[in-house]
Amino acid sequence: MPRNLIEGLRRFRAEHFPRFREHYERLVAEGQKPGALFIGCSDSRVVPDVLMGTGPGELFIVRNVGNFVPPFEDARGYHGTAAAIEFGVLTLGVSDIIVCGHSHCGAIRALYDPPDPRTPHTNQWLELGRDAEVEGPLDEALLRQTEQRSVALQLSRLMTYPMVRDAVEQNRLALHGWHYIIEEGTVLILDVDRAEFVAA
Repeated sequence: MPRNLIEGLRRFRAEHFPRFREHYERLVAEGQKPGALFIGCSDSRVVPDVLMGTGPGELFIVRNVGNFVPPFEDARGYHGTAAAIEFGVLTLGVSDIIVCGHSHCGAIRALYDPPDPRTPHTNQWLELGRDAEVEGPLDEALLRQTEQRSVALQLSRLMTYPMVRDAVEQNRLALHGWHYIIEEGTVLILDVDRAEFVAA
């Protein structure tokens, strides 16, 4: 195992954990009660707790390639993201779901590349972003637009989940679309009424 990871574990046990021991014990005794489900990209540059300054017990997090949301399906299978949505809404009772895309997303960039025969699972997964593609020259502006369109697309897919739709219609749940600009450290938020992303 890389030495820096082992050192990180040692620092956590020696420095961080003792300061917050009571908080961890309370989370175990009372259970987790996060207020929000965060659906983000697996990209190593996107760290939800750092981005929002949250700590243990505050966010229920699911991450995958491209922060994609598969459509709801009745078919049985191994649906990790769908299971997290169900658990977050029905078991934890979160009041908010955030879908957070980001700049320089490899999944969004890959939408414009030929499929790689070595990565059949990735190729299939990328189909969940296909409807966000934009016509035009492949440049940074087009990729930013695709990233934002993809966030909106995933929000619309969330509404195919009966438990999400019911909770939204009953005003127990709110959906949010974010676009994190890594190089600026800023987050743009989807304003549904204006159909555009605006500064947080």
